[in-house]
Amino acid sequence: MADNNDALVETAVESMAAATTLAELDEVRVQYLGKKGKLRALQAELKSLSPEEKREFGKMLNSVKERIQSALNDRKEALEASEKSGPDLEMVDVTLPGVRTLPGHRHPLIATMEEVKSILLGLGFRYDDYPEVESEFFNFDALNTPDWHPARDMHDSFYTTKGNVLRTHTSAFQTRAMKQFGPPPLRAMTSGRCYRRDEIDASHFPIFHQLDVIAIDENISFADLKWVLYQVASSLFGDDVQLRFRPSYFPFTTPSAEVDVMFNGKWLEILGAGMIRPEVLEAGGVDPEKWQGFAFGLGLDRMAMIRHGITDIRYMYENEEAFLRQF
Repeated sequence: MADNNDALVETAVESMAAATTLAELDEVRVQYLGKKGKLRALQAELKSLSPEEKREFGKMLNSVKERIQSALNDRKEALEASEKSGPDLEMVDVTLPGVRTLPGHRHPLIATMEEVKSILLGLGFRYDDYPEVESEFFNFDALNTPDWHPARDMHDSFYTTKGNVLRTHTSAFQTRAMKQFGPPPLRAMTSGRCYRRDEIDASHFPIFHQLDVIAIDENISFADLKWVLYQVASSLFGDDVQLRFRPSYFPFTTPSAEVDVMFNGKWLEILGAGMIRPEVLEAGGVDPEKWQGFAFGLGLDRMAMIRHGITDIRYMYENEEAFLRQF
């Protein structure tokens, strides 16, 4: 019996020596001294012994428990001292080259988006997110683009099995905002991903990002629209920025314009803008006889490419680390 007890203690001590953390050591304690441990199993044998045998067996069990508990305490002190002193420097090869951890930063596209949002927030526009999976009503019909409208051919869209559409432009938020925030005055914006079935090349991708803005009040004019656009452009490109307004067509604004910016000696198109059509105001529950407003939407991918001299839109979606480190 004594040999078996010595073997039990030796096995317990070996298990303690193998424990490298306090959590592992506690598992050893439970294994031997816990309610369902090996010592508790030995105690169950007391029932079948005579009174004299119980006294001898009890002394033996107490001795085994004390030896195991003493070894546990010693190992616990050693582990606690090791954790306080940190890693064993003898186990660290100080001749190895260090591992350089580079700090993270925002993607150039997201950085551009946040900067434009910040400018517009400073001008009094509120920001809200809107659904990427839209109904055809908000994406097309409410923006004066019914089924028969030729402008719908410009958007080769992604449809869901339930008949909704992945929004083809963030302009889909306009009548949602009008309905959500009640009667004007209203200054609102949103930004995010849009989707179209574009062939992938250096300037087209099926996923792209836009930022859309509306302002509705009693006496808003095209002059107010131009002032806001100059504020945004000068903040992004400098106080000497030059903008060019070209007549254009959008089903949800009239008059409408394409807006170009002079950058590195070239005119580059950055956004479309115009005065909100009465049909769109009515779809949003706004009386066009009393209120009028402007809207504009800019392509954030194009904006980021212009600012950083990126020549291929695919670079921004491949997320190559060497490319992103440049920004």
